[in-house]
Amino acid sequence: MEHHAIVPVASVAGELLEEAREHHSRRAAKTLASTTSIRATVIAVASGAVLADHDAPSASTLQVIVGRVRLHTADREWTLDAGDLMPLPPQRHGLDALADSAVLLTVALR
Repeated sequence: MEHHAIVPVASVAGELLEEAREHHSRRAAKTLASTTSIRATVIAVASGAVLADHDAPSASTLQVIVGRVRLHTADREWTLDAGDLMPLPPQRHGLDALADSAVLLTVALR
């Protein structure tokens, strides 16, 4: 992908959601931009799918493109709807798809 190409995020999200609905894992992902300092990835998760607890990158945000997700740590949880964006908590976290959803994960790389 060209370094300065405009990416139709909503279109990519729609394609990935179709793929996620068919895949046994109920999810699909595609990195849209990657440089030495940042990476942006769309992750589609079909309703009911779970991204198990995992460690957080040092600096990252999650934006819901379509759908609704529940982000949770051991002691907190947040419900995010389409258009919502939040910095990811620094502790281990997981994600549950409350509806067919696609999120944009943006991570600062070291």
